[in-house]
Amino acid sequence: MINHILINPAALDIFFKLGAAVMCGALIGTERVISHKDAGMRTYALVAMGSALFIVIAGQVLAMYHALGFSAIDPFHIPAAIITGIGFIGAGMIIFRETNVTGLTTASGFWVTAGIGIACGYGFYVPAFMATLMALFVFIVLWHVEKHVRKFMYKEEAK
Repeated sequence: MINHILINPAALDIFFKLGAAVMCGALIGTERVISHKDAGMRTYALVAMGSALFIVIAGQVLAMYHALGFSAIDPFHIPAAIITGIGFIGAGMIIFRETNVTGLTTASGFWVTAGIGIACGYGFYVPAFMATLMALFVFIVLWHVEKHVRKFMYKEEAK
């Protein structure tokens, strides 16, 4: 079985697509673990890999149907369904407590991670890795900037 995967270029391509998605998702999830969030490495890795897997499967099904002579198949239904499904999951993560809202950043992170998985599924590794780095920038660097802005705003309001 392993030799078949190593020799078969199509299987190796799928492995790299799913592996890249797992790596990107796990990187983002690592930051979430460091930030003491419930959704961590495994969750983000699975969101990215699942998105990539749906794209890979859709591509194979599309190729199969084209080989059978069907050409009126829209390949964009699967990415749209992924985005909608992740939006639904994200909506469930958002919690309202009195005047506070929590979970927005986690939900947004899931949405971006699904997009990264979609990019990996299509084999668009450069945009996927760039988006991963940018998501980490948002989670890490902008978190510190936001803390300083909030401190400044609270000081201004207290005057």
